[in-house]
Amino acid sequence: MKSEIKFDDFVKLDIRVGKITKVEEIKGADKLYKLQVNFGKFKRQILSGIKKYYSVEDLKGKQAIFIVNLPPRKIRGELSEGMILCADDGKTIIFIAPEKKIKNGSEVC
Repeated sequence: MKSEIKFDDFVKLDIRVGKITKVEEIKGADKLYKLQVNFGKFKRQILSGIKKYYSVEDLKGKQAIFIVNLPPRKIRGELSEGMILCADDGKTIIFIAPEKKIKNGSEVC
C-alpha cells in the first residue's frame, strides 16, 4: 500500500466520466493508444498504455473514468491531457467504467 495522503490532496483531483470517441494507434508504440475523449463541455486527448488488453473496437464509444486536471504531458511526441483510470492485477488491466450510462463530464465523487 502507498503512503497515506491528506483528504485535501485527494479532493484536488478532478475525476470525471468521459466517452471515448476515437482511438488511434501511435506509430512505433506497441503499448499506447491515443484516445479522443468527450467530457460534454470539453474534449481531451489522452494517451494510455492499454493496447495489449483492448482493441480499438473494444474502446470506441465506451464511457470510462478519467483524471482531467493533470498537467499536459508529451509522450512519444503526442500530447496527453489526462489519465484513464484502470485496475491492474499483474496479469490484466481493465478500465474503470460507470455501472450505467451517465452524462459525459459527470464528476466522480
